[in-house]
Amino acid sequence: MPNHVSTVSIDEQVDVLMSNTGYGDDQIKHQMAEALRERLLEAEKEGRPLRVYAGFDPTTSDLHLGHTIPIRKLRQFQEFGHQVIFLIGSFTSLIGDPDAKTVRPMMTPEEVEENATTYSEQAFKILDPNITEIRYNHEWLSKLTFADVIRLAQKFTVQQFLSRETFATRVDEGDPIYLHEFFYPLMQGYDPIALEADVQVGGQDQLFNLMAGRQLMSKLDIKPQVVIAMGESLPGTDGVMKMSQSKGNQIPLLSEPGQMYTSLMSLPDSTMPLYYKLLLGKSQKDTDAIMDRIERGELSVIEAKEDLALEITSIFHGREAALKGQEFSRVAKREGGIPENIDEYAISEATPVVDLLADTGLCSSKGDAKRQISGGGVRRDGEKVDDAGMVVELDELPTVLQFGKRKFVKIVRG
Repeated sequence: MPNHVSTVSIDEQVDVLMSNTGYGDDQIKHQMAEALRERLLEAEKEGRPLRVYAGFDPTTSDLHLGHTIPIRKLRQFQEFGHQVIFLIGSFTSLIGDPDAKTVRPMMTPEEVEENATTYSEQAFKILDPNITEIRYNHEWLSKLTFADVIRLAQKFTVQQFLSRETFATRVDEGDPIYLHEFFYPLMQGYDPIALEADVQVGGQDQLFNLMAGRQLMSKLDIKPQVVIAMGESLPGTDGVMKMSQSKGNQIPLLSEPGQMYTSLMSLPDSTMPLYYKLLLGKSQKDTDAIMDRIERGELSVIEAKEDLALEITSIFHGREAALKGQEFSRVAKREGGIPENIDEYAISEATPVVDLLADTGLCSSKGDAKRQISGGGVRRDGEKVDDAGMVVELDELPTVLQFGKRKFVKIVRG
């Protein structure tokens, strides 16, 4: 773990670490910048790194490209020599962050554990695994007593919670708000106390929860954490809504290279500037130059998007795999959907389709396979699979299973 203070000046660190942040209020941003500067000075005097974390709820088995925005910010802290903690919300995800439209179904501990299996592996596509601390918030939240929760709840008012846009929207529309949904910000607010955190990183849409942590720490006479709220969000595959697991518009980090490349090629043209900025780190000047070339006809949209898709896929899979993914995508498109040269998986007995989806890697787990079938994302020989209880019989082979647009496996007799 890091045990040194960065040699980069504090002013430079503040400039970099506060880049691409947004609080909806310039005064709050200035306050957080000054709080960060103060915390850096304090850590320098003490000869220690800052303790910095971001939390991710395993509501599905996949992290997605949108998650990489705060993870990249963690990486910046890491490169400055600070201690980074990747927090898996193994307890908060039982409830899920309240949504403005619907009440999230409660998950079981088993579902959460299954989803979280590969979270650290996915995070290590960006973070340095040798100096990253992985924690799970059930370590402390599951041990709180009812009396503990009451004492924590005394630090907030109902009016504060109802002012949150998520809840305010439901109040305005006459939709129900359930009491357990108030527990989510309370639980997330306790995380930095348990972690003894100096800084928390999160999305701007999480600002209420992030600031709840500051308030709770202050009420308990603990120096409040610095909040680094990311500014712009990455739009999903629909090009409109923020990329989200619950919206189903995500591009998973575990996508095969061909699938990731194809998903990026399918993005609306309007999303390109933000993908250049947020995923490739291009400056506004460089992004504008590319878009100007497209407008002048010097560069086609397809060519620009191919470069964009190849560069992003290379980040997560390497250049060679990205190039193979590009070719896979082109062949699949040219041949009408199912490429000729796809992986084969042999079976010697009748096998449930959910087992095949998990065993072949098309889906990350049996639970994930059931969810993808329910969401209409699985096909067999081009036809949508509607029954998660389907069994593939030997006399039906060969047959081709497909997840998404470009992930295929041919099931053959073993």
